[in-house]
Amino acid sequence: MAEAAQTAGAFEKPVSEPALGAEWYGQTSADRYQITPQDFERMLRGVAQKYLPAESSAEETQQFCAGLHHEELVLAHACVAGHEKAWEDFLTRYREKLYDMALRIARENSAARDLADSIYGELYGLNTRDGVRVSKLSFYTGRGSLEGWLRTVLAQEFVNRYRKTKRLVSLDESAESDDGEQRRSVPELAAPVKDQVQAPDPRLSAATDEALAALQDDERFILAAYYLDGRTLAQIAGMLHVHESTISRKVEKLGRTLRKQILSRLTQRGMSRRQAEEAMEVDVRDLTLDLRARLQDSGGGAFYKKRKAEGRSEQSD
Repeated sequence: MAEAAQTAGAFEKPVSEPALGAEWYGQTSADRYQITPQDFERMLRGVAQKYLPAESSAEETQQFCAGLHHEELVLAHACVAGHEKAWEDFLTRYREKLYDMALRIARENSAARDLADSIYGELYGLNTRDGVRVSKLSFYTGRGSLEGWLRTVLAQEFVNRYRKTKRLVSLDESAESDDGEQRRSVPELAAPVKDQVQAPDPRLSAATDEALAALQDDERFILAAYYLDGRTLAQIAGMLHVHESTISRKVEKLGRTLRKQILSRLTQRGMSRRQAEEAMEVDVRDLTLDLRARLQDSGGGAFYKKRKAEGRSEQSD
């Protein structure tokens, strides 16, 4: 029991340690939204616990939380909690920005308005789960700007709608098409977003390339199948002859591992922790990196073909 007490995680505040975030609380609108200092501290520790190793020291936790966007994190949490003043402030700050971003993406007024309105509903929490309102803002962690996060949400929603309405084939089939028509569909989706953000730091592309190159063949295959080809967890599990929950855990773990490795490589290239965090807020389509080539041509493609052949063989038996 003595050893357990000595190895308490850094995310549990010792009695002698000052409250985490005390120096930042007054710089936010937390009091306006009836968020107490204790609520604010729990908010910060929740984000830290999600991204830092369990053995992180109090100093490391403090340093990590110092780089968060505190005001925007407070606003997002207050909106999720249903605070009307917070939602009014959110609309005042981001209503026009959301529409402008949607217009750059959709490039047509009515489509942009429809896209922005659909996001309002998801952000406000019109949908419920088990009687509880579900807001997409609950996924915002303050590690990047709220505006950048909203831009990514809009872009992803637009891509989802485009794929659904146009019944796009998978990216893999598009890349192999001979008519060239489908090849142009994906770059066109990325173009509007590029106009609004700065070009990604070239160090990010290099760090990402190195991290992906270090993956095993099966890991590259899982990422390519899930994120690039849009295959379901069940489909990938069937190809690899494992349970769906196994693939779900692997996808989640690979995401965490890649993020840590890329951050580490960025700091090795001279970035501060905060600069590295902000650099990773870009849309992956803006990177000067052929993700499909890295994920599949470096072994993942051969691995996929092997698994596919095995699947056909089993069906014939």
